[in-house]
Amino acid sequence: MTAGTEALSAPLAKSLQIGDWIVEPELNRLSCGDEAVRIEPKAMAVLVHLADRPGEVVSRSALLSAAWPDVIVGDDSLTQVVIKLRKALRDAADEPAYIQTVSKRGYRLIAAVRLAEESQVRSAPAARPLDAPKGWRTGWLAGAGFVAVLLAATAGIRWVGGGPADEIAPAGVQAPGQVPERADGPVVAISAFEALSGDQQEELLAQGITEDLLTDLSKVSGLWIVDARTLGEARGQGLQIDYQVAGSVQRTDQRLRMHVHLTDARTGRVLWSERFERETSDLFAIQEELGPRILRVLPAKVTESEMRRVAQRHTRSLVAYEMFQRGQRALLARQKGENDHARALFRQAIGVDPAFARALAALALTYAADYRNQWATPVAPALDRALEIANTANHINPDIPETHWVLAFVRMERREHDRAMRHLETAIRLTPSYADAYGLIGSIQTYRGHPADTLGNVRTAMRLDPRSSNLHFMNLGRAYFFLGDVEQARANLEQALARNQANLEAHVYLAALHVTGGNMDAAAWEAEEIRSLRPAFSTRDWLRTYPMTDALQKEKLVKALGELGF
Repeated sequence: MTAGTEALSAPLAKSLQIGDWIVEPELNRLSCGDEAVRIEPKAMAVLVHLADRPGEVVSRSALLSAAWPDVIVGDDSLTQVVIKLRKALRDAADEPAYIQTVSKRGYRLIAAVRLAEESQVRSAPAARPLDAPKGWRTGWLAGAGFVAVLLAATAGIRWVGGGPADEIAPAGVQAPGQVPERADGPVVAISAFEALSGDQQEELLAQGITEDLLTDLSKVSGLWIVDARTLGEARGQGLQIDYQVAGSVQRTDQRLRMHVHLTDARTGRVLWSERFERETSDLFAIQEELGPRILRVLPAKVTESEMRRVAQRHTRSLVAYEMFQRGQRALLARQKGENDHARALFRQAIGVDPAFARALAALALTYAADYRNQWATPVAPALDRALEIANTANHINPDIPETHWVLAFVRMERREHDRAMRHLETAIRLTPSYADAYGLIGSIQTYRGHPADTLGNVRTAMRLDPRSSNLHFMNLGRAYFFLGDVEQARANLEQALARNQANLEAHVYLAALHVTGGNMDAAAWEAEEIRSLRPAFSTRDWLRTYPMTDALQKEKLVKALGELGF
C-alpha cells in the first residue's frame, strides 16, 4: 500500500478519492475541482480493480479477467483502456502520478486511495465524456460504417473485416432476409503476434503483422478467418475453431526475428512452424511468403488469383508502413487535433511511397471527418477534397476493398447512395468476409429510407466481426426506430450506449424514441446527455452534414427533437 493510502472498509461501489480525483463507480464518473468526465464502464472496472489493490502490481491477465469476465479479448483492449484512464486522470505514462506501467508484469495504482466524503460527491460538477473537450463535436461517431473501421482498429490496424465468414457472399449484395447460412470450410483463428521485447515500435510492428495477416487470409473464399481476440464473441455465434495461427516478433538493430506456427485447435498438434530471421527491410518479403505458406497447409482450395492477392503488399517501404500505422492510431482519438496529426502522418507516408493506396484512402477519411464533424470552414470543400483523394487511391489500386469502401463512405456523405452501393458490391466481391462493407450497406439502406433492408446486412456484419458491435447496435436501433418497433429500437440503442456512452447519435435517437413513446422524463434525461456532449446541438445543424436523404424520416426526427428544444 502506498503512503497515505487508507484500507478500504466498504465495497468499491462507494465513491472513492484517488489522488485529486473523486471517483463514482456507479456513474462511471471522475471529478476534480470544477471538472468532471465520464469514462466507459470497462475503464471504470479497471480503475476500481487497481484501487482495490493500491500500490500492488496487478497483472494484465488479472485486469482483463476483471473487466472482461467470460470474454476472450486481446491485450490491446486493456492497453486502450489504460490510455483512456491516463487521459481522464491527466496522467503521463513516462512520469506517472496515478497509473504506473511495470514492464512485463502489469500496472499499479500509485496514487493515494480512500473513501470519498459525501460532501465531495454532492458538490461534484456535471460530467462530460472523456473525449469531449471544449468545442468538441461528435458527428464522427454518427457514421456507423466509418467508425466500425476505427473501432476495429482498437485492437490493431485492421480495415478488412476478416472475421468468421458466416457466408460466402455472391457477386452482389445480399437482399434482406436472404443472408445465407454458414458455408463449408475451415475456421482459422489468428492470434495477436507477441512483441517479445515490449518496445513500443516493436509492438506496433507486431500489430501490423497480425492485422495484415487477417486482411490477407480474408481474401480467400474457402476459409473463415476469425480474430482470436474475439473468440468469446465468435464462439457465442456458434463457431468451432479448426486451426489457430500464432507468432512472435523481435526487432533488434536492423534484424527482424519472427516465429510463426499453425496448430490444430482440436488436438493441439502443431502442423507447421517456421522461424524467419532477416534484415528489417525484408519484412514485406516475409509477409509475401507467410500467407501462401499457411494456405498450403490448410485443407482449402485456393485459386491462383487468390494466392497472388494474398501475397500482394500495399507498400514496400517500412518507413511508410510505420507512418501509416501511427496515423491509424491517431484517428482513434476522434478529435480535431488528432485528426490533423493523422493527416500529417498519412501525408508523410505518401511522400515516401506515392503509390501507397491505403494511406491515400486513410487521408481521404481525415477530410471526410472534417466534413461530418463540421471542423472545416467552409465545410463543403472538405468533402470535395475527400472525394478527390479517394478517387486517386482507387485509381492506384482498385484491387483492394479498402479503396472502394472509402469511396463508398465519401459517396454516402455526398448522399450519392446508389454510387456508394456499387463500390460496396465491388468490395465484397474482392473480399467476401468484409464486415465493414455489410455494416455500411446497412447504414445506407436506412439513410435512403429503407430501414427494413438494413437488418439482414447488419446482422451479417455482426457475425463477421463481433468487435464492432457498438456501431452495429446503433445501426439496428436507428433502423428499428424508423420501423416503429419501440422495444427493439430501445434495446439496441441502449446496447450501443452500454458500449460507448459518448455516442451522440445513439442519444439523439433514444431521445426521439422516448418522445414518440410519450416518456418525456426519459427523453429529458437524454436531452441532458446530448447537451453535455454537444452544448450547442441543434437538429437542423446536425442534419446538415448527416447523409440521410429520406424526407419523412428527417421530418420525424425534427418533430420529435423539437419537443426537447432542439
